[in-house]
Amino acid sequence: MGPGEMQQEGVIKFELEHRTRELERRRFGDLAAQLIAWRQVMSLTRLVGQDPSRYDGAGYGNVSARIGPPNSALGRRAFLITGSQTSGKSIITLEDFAAVERYDFRHNRVGSFGPVPPSSESMTHGAIYDLGPHLRCVLHAHSPVLWRQARELRIPTTERQITYGTPAMAKEVQRLFRETAVVERQILAMGGHEDGIIAFGRSPEETGQVLITELARAFEKQSSMD
Repeated sequence: MGPGEMQQEGVIKFELEHRTRELERRRFGDLAAQLIAWRQVMSLTRLVGQDPSRYDGAGYGNVSARIGPPNSALGRRAFLITGSQTSGKSIITLEDFAAVERYDFRHNRVGSFGPVPPSSESMTHGAIYDLGPHLRCVLHAHSPVLWRQARELRIPTTERQITYGTPAMAKEVQRLFRETAVVERQILAMGGHEDGIIAFGRSPEETGQVLITELARAFEKQSSMD
């Protein structure tokens, strides 16, 4: 696969230990509602979804938010995330989420529970949550205009040869943390995952605002170049 080519999203590349069970609305309902609201905004702006004219019809994009105490151990910063193969749904509910309890980059394993298996990007979400206990939300979008102008907008970008959803991507996120201003910018581009953009922050609202603001900056820069 050459640089920038679309890697089939939705294909899980880690060993998954998943327990199928209901997610308690009392525990997860409010957080899921926040994520669903921002996912709807992303859907309306075509940052998440499924389109026959894009990526060979594969679904794209996912969202997550931390659950549990902020200072949990690395690799055990549990989070609620949209399920595998749910990107194409126009409307999602709590039944379309999974709870990731643990993720192990060394052994390429993820442990989770919920009605559906977690997103194939769960490993990458975990890597971002490990960057700091204050990070509580990750929004993974696909935006051609933002991805293509990442360099001009000075958005930290992963190396092109790094595949999504793998321990290598987790290590690449850690590299960006050490070598760039990615934590301050709260956004990164996935160099080897066509149009892939990840925003993160202290809450779904803050993260959504980061993503939409950067999208507007990209459109502004595109207009100035036309």
